[in-house]
Amino acid sequence: MASLTLSVNADFKEGLKYFPWINWSEIAREESFKKLIFENYMKAGSITDEEWEFCEKIDWHPVDELPEKEEHRKEMEKRKKEPALRFKSVDEFFLKMKEKNRKE
Repeated sequence: MASLTLSVNADFKEGLKYFPWINWSEIAREESFKKLIFENYMKAGSITDEEWEFCEKIDWHPVDELPEKEEHRKEMEKRKKEPALRFKSVDEFFLKMKEKNRKE
């Protein structure tokens, strides 16, 4: 495997010392791979099996980096204004969801 050296300022390097348990090389590898995956996704609109496996491993997907769509933002704002639903139990919640799905 090739080696890569990064230059960082003294304050940044000093800050890293507060987290000795973190494998900074692994963080840099993951972030670099995420950047490559994102760029490939933007060009091709899809990702390879290897990239998908990596994304699943770290619970990330390139679409997470895209800006939020205006229609989605408006829908979320609308829902914030709606009264909150309260349930006495998880069973009651799932019962209401079943009823709602039957109506649709």
